[in-house]
Amino acid sequence: MHIISKQALRAFWSVHPESASALLRWHTVLQHTHAADFAELKTVFNTVDWVGGYVVFDVGGNKYRIIADVVFRSQTAYIKHVFTHKEYDAWKP
Repeated sequence: MHIISKQALRAFWSVHPESASALLRWHTVLQHTHAADFAELKTVFNTVDWVGGYVVFDVGGNKYRIIADVVFRSQTAYIKHVFTHKEYDAWKP
């Protein structure tokens, strides 16, 4: 899957350096994933959820959330937000 853009991850880990390895692991796995639909994506990321039209990935043992708009037809994931768990709780889709 093509991920747009890694810059969002870099910006997040520049503020939260302890998140870098978990975010890079997520990026690598998603980059090598081909999922035809949400159900297939859930077989790879079992903690992924569908919230308000976005795909929400739990990353780093539930410490971080990546909010993405995933277009399965083009195999593209657009990163919209990267949050800590606490920041995610305050997010309104």
